[in-house]
Amino acid sequence: MNTTPPGLVVTVLTRFIGGLLFMSAVLFIPAGTLEYWQGWVYITVLFIPMFAVLVYLVRNDPALLARRMQTKEKVTEQKIIITLSGIFCLACIILAALDFRFGWSPVPFWLVITADIFVFLGYLVFFWTIRENSYASRIIEVAAEQQVIASGPYSFVRHPMYAGALLMFLFTPLALGSFIALLLFPPILLTIILRIRNEEKLLARELDGYAEYCTKTRYRLVPGIW
Repeated sequence: MNTTPPGLVVTVLTRFIGGLLFMSAVLFIPAGTLEYWQGWVYITVLFIPMFAVLVYLVRNDPALLARRMQTKEKVTEQKIIITLSGIFCLACIILAALDFRFGWSPVPFWLVITADIFVFLGYLVFFWTIRENSYASRIIEVAAEQQVIASGPYSFVRHPMYAGALLMFLFTPLALGSFIALLLFPPILLTIILRIRNEEKLLARELDGYAEYCTKTRYRLVPGIW
């Protein structure tokens, strides 16, 4: 039976609570009200599945949980990409909250709920990925004894975790009730593409069998497109 170190559990809970508080501040302060119902629904859709996944990892895969807690990239290019991605994602959420406050481009109720469903589906893709690949670290690295995973979501695209993230990023503005915040999706997409290209160079160089896997699974992010 896997045993998760108590210190790791404390770190996970601290970051989870901190992330929840930070997201709440980023949403409701720019919105200027706690009556931003789209923000409450989004937080629920985002953080309840996140907590469930963390509980799963604590019980079943503490090694992967420890990898997911790493945040310091080792490659300079990745540090820049992650910084830019974080800025664009934060700007997207703040812009959506400001949109709610000033009513620039309201989204109909049915579309907000539909978008929340797709955000949740994106998180399910993320969970499917970590269930299949215990080496799915948050940072770009090749661990000792790591093997190429070609099953599950990896049989469709080479980077299913990013595919799930892409789905979440695409529908987040609509889930938060803003059309105008969609303007920040293209730069977010660009950072994902740059991250994948840089990551694949490392994997092809350091992970045995990855080049062969790429010939079998042609698409990186979206089946039939790229």
